[in-house]
Amino acid sequence: MSSPAAKVPSTVIPGMRYRDCLAAIEWLCTTLGFEKQAVYMSADGIRVDHAQLTFGNGMIMLGSEGKEGEYAKYAAMPDELGGREVRSVSLIVTDCVPVYEQAKSIGAQIVFDLEEKPYGGKAFTCRDPEGYLWHVGEYNPWA
Repeated sequence: MSSPAAKVPSTVIPGMRYRDCLAAIEWLCTTLGFEKQAVYMSADGIRVDHAQLTFGNGMIMLGSEGKEGEYAKYAAMPDELGGREVRSVSLIVTDCVPVYEQAKSIGAQIVFDLEEKPYGGKAFTCRDPEGYLWHVGEYNPWA
């Protein structure tokens, strides 16, 4: 069977919801180096209906959290799960040190400190302001 994957730059795109999605977008861009590709606001300008942030050839999709709608019954925020995650996102960077220093200077909660990993490169893990975990490392899983 041939691969069902589309011929696009990134075929796996995590999605997440934030209570203050605009603040999360700014934090992710300032702290971890994401870039805004698209931000679509609700008609009233209060909620983020859909946003796309890029990181190299990777992407995440974001939206404002809400308890209404069909999707809401399948989703939870980290604080509703005692700070636990049911998935994780890894960012592959060329040099962890400046990203780590930026995260610390902004006051990100460092969950796992910067260290050399036995499988290669340095890595650290931090939480964003709404509790999601971000693993940042130099390890190239494609190598």
